[in-house]
Amino acid sequence: MKTFKILMIIGVLSLGFLSFTKLVQEEWKVPAKYEKMTNPEEASKANLGIGKSLYSKHCKSCHGSAGLGDGTKADEVDGDLGDFSSEEFQSQSDGALFYKSYIGRDDMPNFEKKMTEEDMWLTVHYMRTMAE
Repeated sequence: MKTFKILMIIGVLSLGFLSFTKLVQEEWKVPAKYEKMTNPEEASKANLGIGKSLYSKHCKSCHGSAGLGDGTKADEVDGDLGDFSSEEFQSQSDGALFYKSYIGRDDMPNFEKKMTEEDMWLTVHYMRTMAE
């Protein structure tokens, strides 16, 4: 009987630890193909304006106006929305930002049917303007 109680306690604790690890977001691995990509679009004033408009339409509701993860729908998302102004975010390659934003995963939706690749590249340029 004592052994059964000990096994039950271990089982309950194990489930608790498994639940806790689910809260920690897995590292987002970017395929090498994307990691090495460079933005083919020019970061002109006009293109930054288009990127801002696209960001406002597709990204702002979760990521917020300044990319701080404080948009109106942020509370509906389980994962970390990131801080686009941070050094960690800005140190990613353009290809990595493109991949994460365009392909998505989990709560980050896939935009392949909502935006063209060109539009996403312009959005990446705009996200670069959010650096600290």
